[in-house]
Amino acid sequence: MTGFGKAVKEFSDKTITIELRSLNSKQMDLNLRLPSQYRGKELELRSDVTRSLERGKVDLSVLIEGNTEQAVVQINKDLAKAYHKQLKELAAELNESNVSFIEQVLKMPDIIRGDKKEVDEEEWGQVKSVINQAIEAMQKFRADEGASLKKAFLQHIELIYTNLKQIEELDKNRIKTIRERIHKNLNEFIPEERIDKNRFEQEVIYYLEKLDITEEKVRLKTHCDYFLNAMKEASCGRKLNFISQEIGREINTIGSKANDASIQKLVVEMKDELEKIKEQSMNVL
Repeated sequence: MTGFGKAVKEFSDKTITIELRSLNSKQMDLNLRLPSQYRGKELELRSDVTRSLERGKVDLSVLIEGNTEQAVVQINKDLAKAYHKQLKELAAELNESNVSFIEQVLKMPDIIRGDKKEVDEEEWGQVKSVINQAIEAMQKFRADEGASLKKAFLQHIELIYTNLKQIEELDKNRIKTIRERIHKNLNEFIPEERIDKNRFEQEVIYYLEKLDITEEKVRLKTHCDYFLNAMKEASCGRKLNFISQEIGREINTIGSKANDASIQKLVVEMKDELEKIKEQSMNVL
């Protein structure tokens, strides 16, 4: 969602400059900086920008330079004289002398009025066209960044796949190794002839079922496949974030159930890749 777009256009005796900046955000957070004569168009502009950019913390700045018609400033002289007269009378009653009341008078309500000419539709049309150019520039910036993110995601997911394959190879002998270790430890305390074989098998099966990671391996691969397919969809940022959370659950479960140092090392590496995915997915629409 990060991006930058800028567009400049000469119109009549004016220069219209539009700048757009965007950062990550869960929704559209639009901050507009407009000249006062365009305030009446704010709602329309918010709708157009939100529809085009969807979400992000967006700053839009509109700058008009040139020989623009200045606001007509008028001083209400009659009211100013009335204020001045009353202030002088008050000063006399308070025995205050050598006091200038001009500054106070100018601060009084309704003394200065500014009347600005309404913006015509032709001028607003020119401003909107420049805003659209800036939006297109930002969209191109986002598209370029999206291509880089896609390449990074593919690398991270491929590393998770690679580690998963290594886990599958290690898991083939893991159960056998655990069974042998339990049997060896049991023989240290109980003579072989006193061991109830049936009870031993029941306990071993119960214990090994808790350590079985077959389902977790299948679900992890399924989630990774789903992640790659979701990347092809438009505006998939939220979905990728949710899928990465599911990937994390399976990785954590494999790590907690593995009871094997080699597998847990691979789990740590997968977690590292997943954290990179989560961080980068926050920048996807």
